[in-house]
Amino acid sequence: MQHFTNYIMIKVLIADNHQLIREGLKMILNGDSEIRVVGEAQNGDETLQKIQTRDCDIVLMHLNMPGTNGIELITDIKKLKPSVQILVMSMQPEDKYALRTLRAGASGYLCKDKALEHLLVAVRRIYVHGRYLSEAMIDKLASEIMPVTPIISYRQLSTRELQTMFMLASGKKVKEIAEELALSISTVFTYRVRIFEKLNIKSIVELTQYAINNEFVDIKR
Repeated sequence: MQHFTNYIMIKVLIADNHQLIREGLKMILNGDSEIRVVGEAQNGDETLQKIQTRDCDIVLMHLNMPGTNGIELITDIKKLKPSVQILVMSMQPEDKYALRTLRAGASGYLCKDKALEHLLVAVRRIYVHGRYLSEAMIDKLASEIMPVTPIISYRQLSTRELQTMFMLASGKKVKEIAEELALSISTVFTYRVRIFEKLNIKSIVELTQYAINNEFVDIKR
């Protein structure tokens, strides 16, 4: 983890059309000895003008300033100053807008109602790592990339079901299994149904292949 030293100063430009919001953000940011607000803007045009005349590391911008297309503004900022990181703030739901802003070139997205709690963390993380996302958004993106699917495993089977699976996959008939395990035929049928359901298997052929793939049955048998 990177430690900040006294000569490091994170320079932030605030872009928001509400003066009270800007004043509140300044109070939070300037309360940190390693962060300094170097400028303010109240619309898109002023934001683009200020980033050309002020040395800043991060633009903290409101997504929905009147007369400004937030997504286009992100793109324009990155064209003018590719090295500047952008932290978007909005009242819009994170799961609806965050991905769009990231694709446009933003480095992070923060809901305004969470600013007091997460703003300093977000600014520092973007400065050090170049990215900030809430844990909820990280989980959402991960689930879209790697959809959660039920874990299908033989570990779900009871001891009796596991024994029955081995025997079925080895080619034994229900009657043989019942005799060998001292069970009724109906009980073995019940175990077979449960095995098929738990392993999402529809036939003995699939069951045998599952057993071979998991090395329960020797393919050379």
